[in-house]
Amino acid sequence: MNTIKKIKIGHTDLEVAPFVLGGNVFGWTLDEKKSFEILDAFLDAGFDFIDTADTYSHWANGGVGGQSETIIGKWLKARANRDKVVVATKVGSGGSAGENNTSRKHILETIDQSLKRLQTDHVDLYYTHYDDGKTPVEETLDTYGALIKAGKIRYIAASNITPERLQESLEASGKNHLPKYQALQPLYNLVERKDYEANFAPAVARYGLTVFPYYALASGFLTGKYRTATDSGKSVRGQSASKYLNEKGLKVLAALDQVAAKHSTVPATVALAWISAQPYIGGPISSATSEDQLKQSLDSVFLSLDETDLALLDAVSK
Repeated sequence: MNTIKKIKIGHTDLEVAPFVLGGNVFGWTLDEKKSFEILDAFLDAGFDFIDTADTYSHWANGGVGGQSETIIGKWLKARANRDKVVVATKVGSGGSAGENNTSRKHILETIDQSLKRLQTDHVDLYYTHYDDGKTPVEETLDTYGALIKAGKIRYIAASNITPERLQESLEASGKNHLPKYQALQPLYNLVERKDYEANFAPAVARYGLTVFPYYALASGFLTGKYRTATDSGKSVRGQSASKYLNEKGLKVLAALDQVAAKHSTVPATVALAWISAQPYIGGPISSATSEDQLKQSLDSVFLSLDETDLALLDAVSK
């Protein structure tokens, strides 16, 4: 059996296997029974980091969030394994209500709802999901401090936040002895590199943040499933993937095919291994709707890309 080398998140005592299971499909494209099967397979394979949000999946079933947290909570209770997993959830997204909110009032209300759904007394990593851009960063961080003191959350992280607000938050933490973001969850993959590398990577390096990229497979595009306009009708996510059907996207797919053939694997595994090979990456986040999909993702942890592979993927994706 392959040995999984754990990584430490930022300046914390949280150590996790270097792949994160995305919970956005629980209660959306996966029902409770199927979600349990994926969660069981993930844990059985030696992995332990699950990512969700209070608003998943507000876009499905009449637009109410909380389905994902509820399913994960039922699973944690049924398996009595809370001590074996690291749970991340998020606050701040307006969901179907529309208005993002990182005010003290909203965070204090939302954490209790999340804990109830997750059937736990604490969240290991609590993300600012979407920054509202107007609440003073000190107010948001101070509120997180109160929740850490109360034992409801352990550490904090940031997801959809501007580079300016991220910098402002990190500076405020140091200046005012407030909790500091330990991780960043940005959009980053082989066809979406520019924003993260130009605008966020410098702060990541300076402050020692651990990065867990979302949309690691670009809405499924990097699996190679969507290669023509007609392919986009194949699944719920096909429309999102179709925007990458251009010259650059097809070059990336060709390179993934080449590297995958060399290592006797599939494009998805190579695309995730490429992310993991980048500096400061703690592991990609990806969801799975079947055990086969999950295996392809987890295999990426054990795939070592050589310098030739990395140079080829870098050249076509720049």
